[in-house]
Amino acid sequence: MLNKKVSRQRRARKTRARIAEKRTVRLAINRTNLHIYAQIISACGSKILASASSLDADVKKDLANGGNKAAASVVGQLIAQKAIAAGIAQVAFDRSGNRYHGRVKALAEAAREHGLQF
Repeated sequence: MLNKKVSRQRRARKTRARIAEKRTVRLAINRTNLHIYAQIISACGSKILASASSLDADVKKDLANGGNKAAASVVGQLIAQKAIAAGIAQVAFDRSGNRYHGRVKALAEAAREHGLQF
């Protein structure tokens, strides 16, 4: 019988395999109970081009809680700005097997609103 963690890892593996076939830059997210993290990873998968999280000093000073939708929106905005500054406009969204709901959705929508396309 599969548990929640194994199911999420299986979904993440399938998504990453599809993204690897396309050979495109990806926006990978990691969600924990307390924080949310986003990274722009190169097409070959070996280099992090930009990153943002709710632990960053500029984000942390404005938010009391790093594990809510408001924090996810700020991180989405920040990662979009960093990606565009690095010359990246088009990415593949890797939600790491998490549902497109809540904080994951808030981060993705904020990144789209600030110019990132996926």
